[in-house]
Amino acid sequence: MSLKNEEQNDLSPKDSVKGNDQYRAPSGIHLEHEEESRNDFRQFESSDLFRHRRIYLEPQEKSDNNFKKFVIKKLEKSCQCNSTKAKNIIFGFLPVLQWLPKYDLKKNILGDVMSGLIVGILLVPQSIAYSLLAGQEPIYGLYTSFFASLIYFILGTSRHISVGIFGVLCLMIGEVVDRELYIAGYDTVHASSNESSLVNQMSDKTCDRNCYAIIVGSTVTFVAGVYQVAMGFFQVGFVSVYLSDALLSGFVTGASFTILTSQVKYLLGLSFPRSGGVGSLITTWIHVFRNIQKTNICDLITSLLCLLVLLPTKELNERFKSKLKAPIPVELFVVVAATLASHFGKLNENYGTSIAGYIPTGFMPPRAPDWNLIPRVAVDAIAIAIIGFAITVSLSEMFAKKHGYTVKANQEMYAIGFCNIIPSFFHCFTTSAALAKTLVKESTGCQTQVSGVVTALVLLLVLLVIAPLFFSLQKSVLGVITIINLRGALRKFKDLPQMWRISRMDTVIWFVTMLSSALISTEIGLLTGVCFSMFCVILRTQKPRTSLLGLVEDSEVFESMSAYKNLQTKSGIKIFRFVAPLYYVNKEYFKSALYKKTLNPVLVKAAQRKAAKKKIKRETVTFSGIQDEVSVQLSHDPLEFHTIVIDCSAIQFLDTAGIHTLKEVRRDYEAIGIQVLLAQCNPSVRDSLARGEYCKKDEENLLFYSVYEAMTFAEDSQNQKERYVPNGPSFSSD
Repeated sequence: MSLKNEEQNDLSPKDSVKGNDQYRAPSGIHLEHEEESRNDFRQFESSDLFRHRRIYLEPQEKSDNNFKKFVIKKLEKSCQCNSTKAKNIIFGFLPVLQWLPKYDLKKNILGDVMSGLIVGILLVPQSIAYSLLAGQEPIYGLYTSFFASLIYFILGTSRHISVGIFGVLCLMIGEVVDRELYIAGYDTVHASSNESSLVNQMSDKTCDRNCYAIIVGSTVTFVAGVYQVAMGFFQVGFVSVYLSDALLSGFVTGASFTILTSQVKYLLGLSFPRSGGVGSLITTWIHVFRNIQKTNICDLITSLLCLLVLLPTKELNERFKSKLKAPIPVELFVVVAATLASHFGKLNENYGTSIAGYIPTGFMPPRAPDWNLIPRVAVDAIAIAIIGFAITVSLSEMFAKKHGYTVKANQEMYAIGFCNIIPSFFHCFTTSAALAKTLVKESTGCQTQVSGVVTALVLLLVLLVIAPLFFSLQKSVLGVITIINLRGALRKFKDLPQMWRISRMDTVIWFVTMLSSALISTEIGLLTGVCFSMFCVILRTQKPRTSLLGLVEDSEVFESMSAYKNLQTKSGIKIFRFVAPLYYVNKEYFKSALYKKTLNPVLVKAAQRKAAKKKIKRETVTFSGIQDEVSVQLSHDPLEFHTIVIDCSAIQFLDTAGIHTLKEVRRDYEAIGIQVLLAQCNPSVRDSLARGEYCKKDEENLLFYSVYEAMTFAEDSQNQKERYVPNGPSFSSD
């Protein structure tokens, strides 16, 4: 017994604590010394044996965040008036004044004229077709495309995007128009597009159905434009970041199913009320199958012939676009051929096909929106405004990045807003950028928005001269053109396998948004997609990835031990990484993950208290007939590590709950003799910790600028602590 004690007393202080394989010292003997030396970091740093060098950074002086001074400064800056500032404001609001005087005629004119002509030719049939989707007369679609091209030429900052009619927005406008027509008492079943005698019996004003439809459409457009200009004025373009690519793609695809469904009745020559609201897609298909026996054979044959011509030709255009100087305007050829066949074959008189009807020439007198309608359509205009500016801004930024120039997001919102406000006084409906026509502009040599002026001139020619010639054009042809132009959105299904491999969460967002937009309604689908996307963001931060880190050999780099092999670990030190902001949503997960990967200090402390409550046992040991009484105090085994370093590099911010959690974790671990160090905190996190009083004045050394620095500090501080530990336990014998 005494011989064994002598061997134990010969152990060095370092071995008595660190050499667990040789001896495990009862912690009850030296706990008091650990408590006294735990926070004495400055003493360690002043020691000659303290080998690592600390990094000290001098923070920048913080600017005065006084709100009153900030407002006064902004007002003073805004209210200053001089010629330079006035010029900058005018040039900023009218970008055309900046780039048009510098226009290189020889370099750009050929490409701009070519692309403008091609887009203008394509826009003629599409404008007429999408008018049906918006519940409007064909002439109003031509008006819309004409004014949008001119206004964006003046206000836009993108050189390539084509602003005009967009199918999804036309669908949303059409749903509002149908609802208001029903409320106003118009017969939506038997009303044809070329009627002009229906009188609103529920209003004091005499206005036929088509007149009231464009009043509703222009009023919604006006309100949506006001929203977009307000977004630009208050610089809330950041709203578009909440509409992710997956969300927008799913929304457009879901809305495309609704658009396709709405055009089926034109392809079959059926007449039934347009379904709107929740479940409109399902309701429309129910109407189709209920009336399938009334199919107009002439319209059906025309639709099939147009599909057989348009579909393969469109595919050939895309497949050989690199070899073609310009895409074949097959839609225009089909429209001309179908119009001639319908006119000379008298298909409307002989077979009862539905036709476009009379399209007037020239422009109608301007008319203000109906101010009494604004309260009823204000909510509908919100979704239309958001979708319009989100698509416009995203497309303008995408093509600007591709061609090496910059666009101003807020100016783009001004531009698209005024593309809706001003035309709403001229019998137009909502517009935005359109991807398909933008790609055509780019591929045909577009250099600037001068191409938009050329497009407007083509549309002006149609409006002044050619429009009445489309009188006999069948609506089934327009329906086919609308459906053919949905191919791009429906092709998104081909991208799903790759999207699933890259991000399963984005794929789920896509499906949820697509299904809700198609099966419920476009507005609810958009809202559902945004809410679900935000929920996914919260879900990702609620249970983020956590890991213990190891040191890469011959470096100061730390990586996850669960992801890489052959990483080195330091005895007595655990390094924990939390890959998310630490806030009220995930504070409990942070604690549970940390406790699981290290140890639970609450349970350890409870075990220590339980052991301390037990009385000292006396054991009688007999050696060679001599009875000795030895007092032995029961205690727990020493802990495997003495320091936890929390890598905060991936913690973007802390809230009050996060700071309290860090305090609680530190307090719990220090109660059992384990120090907690924080490393790589960004300035925002450091400010939050300072405001939350995480560190006292003599504890600034708990924060480190690198994990390696924290690890070195932990090693040196532990070596210093061991100098205060007694040489080992002494066993006394009476």
